[in-house]
Amino acid sequence: MSYSIVWFKRDLRWHDHAALAHAAKRGPVRCIYVIEAELWLQPDCALQHFEFVRESLEVLDTHLRTMGGCVEIHTGELPEVLSKIWQKAPFSEIYSHKETGNGLTYARDIKVAAWCKSHDVLWQEFAQFGVVRGLKNRNLWQSAWERHMASPIHAIDSITFLGQPTAAPFAMSAPLHLQHNPPMRQRGGRKLALNTLHSFLHARSIGYRGGISSPLSAPDACSRLSAYLAFGCLSMREVVQQTRAHLAGLPPQANRHRAGLTGFVSRLYWHCHFIQKLESEPAIEWRNMHRGYDDLREKDFNQDYFEALKEARTGWPMVDACVVMLRETGWLNFRMRAMLVSVAAYPLWLHWRPVGEWLATQFLDYEPGIHWSQLQMQSGTTGINTTRVYNPIKQAQDHDPHGQFVKRWLPHMRDVPDTWLFEPWHMPLNCQMDSVDPIGITQPLVDLATATRTSKQQLHARRQTTEVKAGKRAVIEKHASRKTLHSRKKASMTQTADTQQIGFDF
Repeated sequence: MSYSIVWFKRDLRWHDHAALAHAAKRGPVRCIYVIEAELWLQPDCALQHFEFVRESLEVLDTHLRTMGGCVEIHTGELPEVLSKIWQKAPFSEIYSHKETGNGLTYARDIKVAAWCKSHDVLWQEFAQFGVVRGLKNRNLWQSAWERHMASPIHAIDSITFLGQPTAAPFAMSAPLHLQHNPPMRQRGGRKLALNTLHSFLHARSIGYRGGISSPLSAPDACSRLSAYLAFGCLSMREVVQQTRAHLAGLPPQANRHRAGLTGFVSRLYWHCHFIQKLESEPAIEWRNMHRGYDDLREKDFNQDYFEALKEARTGWPMVDACVVMLRETGWLNFRMRAMLVSVAAYPLWLHWRPVGEWLATQFLDYEPGIHWSQLQMQSGTTGINTTRVYNPIKQAQDHDPHGQFVKRWLPHMRDVPDTWLFEPWHMPLNCQMDSVDPIGITQPLVDLATATRTSKQQLHARRQTTEVKAGKRAVIEKHASRKTLHSRKKASMTQTADTQQIGFDF
């Protein structure tokens, strides 16, 4: 009997799942998820990602069983897994979503395409986000994004599965080498994703505008949908459509609520804009977007500084508190993420690639396209963005004026007088002895003002070279936004633009 394979990747849902919907119309299907050992060995993977996937797959499997099917869990590399399935029961088609992942998934998809060709199997892929494969330039990208978001939701009434689901309960074990699973991270699955979306649209979005910058208010003011979008528990299209429908139903006086949801939709647009950069140029995962910045920081990498950053020992309380929160929860609002990268890139003068690999394991919502574009943008190696340097002392004063955030995540700072809270190294020794264990107070790794000034001078000197100036136009042509003037003005009003903060705090 002819049948199709539906290959689940980072699209762990059943609603608005284009691949599953099209396969169901074609005839009998088998749904598979493959635990790829080589993929989970990559430096951007962590146990928290695997566990979130496992939780999401369990919910998906439970739902499919109510329809007479299940998710088959296979282990191995894709061509070998497909060959084993094929040998027992040949199939005619594979359906899946397009994936803009890391370099390994890109190489793996090339192998899958070759396998399909050699076995005369049709592989049909569908857009996961508003990202266009094979895009020549950005001129028509905005209209393509709008078309995708406005197209009908894929609803699945029934599926004919090949055979009966296995009697054994769903189970999959994590590879033993994987580490880091924050105790307070979000849990996976479409049901939790829908609950999170509902609470944001109906209540929490009122605080979105003005609430997403401080690490105190951001956990509630932000949508907290980033992980559910990154692993496909929700489709981007359903989130956009539900948000716009909710906007349309708000009463005239709901100005704050309207501003929050409008800003949120704008950030969803920029979410796809950044993923498109990696889709169009996969190499930005490991090399500078503007090659004129090669060797800017690489040779000066200070491993001791890097270890201190990872271990929350920089000496700047706001930075160290953010590292601890991230380690414990797997999430941090974007302004604080940008501050971490800024501190790494400027006063610590660390190259973005090792920092990015570490942060990828820390972020539950790691999305390669956004991640690597942001690492480069915040580090100043895109060649087209304004230099963005975050002063961790000023950020603390602006967004944690009473030290609540710092004291929550750094217990040794709880007895430090407010006067010295964000610069405790200035505290007189007698105050240290009276109020806190002096071992908890460390000098910053570098003098912030001096190191930042020196690093900016180095970056700007490189920026003024003939080579860098000559290469800027090509980067703009390939990656810069083509939003209309009206759209740019509107975007700036909602805290969003290609040179402003874009990130996972949507």
